[in-house]
Amino acid sequence: MSRLILASQSASRRAMLSAAGVPHDAMAAGVDEDSMKAGLRAEGVTPRNLADALAELKATKLSRRYPTDLVLGCDSTVAFDDGTMIDKADSREIQRDLLRRLSGTRHRLHSAAVICEGGVPVWRHVDSATLHVRPLSEAFIDAYLDAEWPAIGACVGGYRIEGHGAQLFARIEGSQFTILGLPLLPLLDYLRVRSVLPS
Repeated sequence: MSRLILASQSASRRAMLSAAGVPHDAMAAGVDEDSMKAGLRAEGVTPRNLADALAELKATKLSRRYPTDLVLGCDSTVAFDDGTMIDKADSREIQRDLLRRLSGTRHRLHSAAVICEGGVPVWRHVDSATLHVRPLSEAFIDAYLDAEWPAIGACVGGYRIEGHGAQLFARIEGSQFTILGLPLLPLLDYLRVRSVLPS
């Protein structure tokens, strides 16, 4: 039976795997994600394909160090309907401006997972969710930032759906697992095929 290594230190992804009873180790992928992302965006890669490429990059790099294990790379991107990417906010003021832009609109979140073995991708899945942000008042935005900043600065879009971020939305289409950063159910199917989990 192969060992599963999560090529990430993401607390939410680790928590999802642990809660689902998936035995795994977690290690930093050790990739220059920012420069890779900038290069792919400059080439016009779509938000969906960007998530997939970054997930593959993380899994491939770590898989070369652990060729007999299954290495899981993950990434998520968030974009407006027109394809404009939404990034992490560097400051509270940037986050405030983003919340104003998100107010009353919808955006799409893409979460990709790629498993590599021996440095080669053997499985991948990209899932998407559509999130409809309700109209947000200035008072709400201030109270939200008081409660959530700076923790949400590490979150693309500036929300943790499992916490106060749920209050941003009028409606969500898609899996909460996907929004948390991992298309979990398709992954569990593959892990059963590979006997990491009992079928």
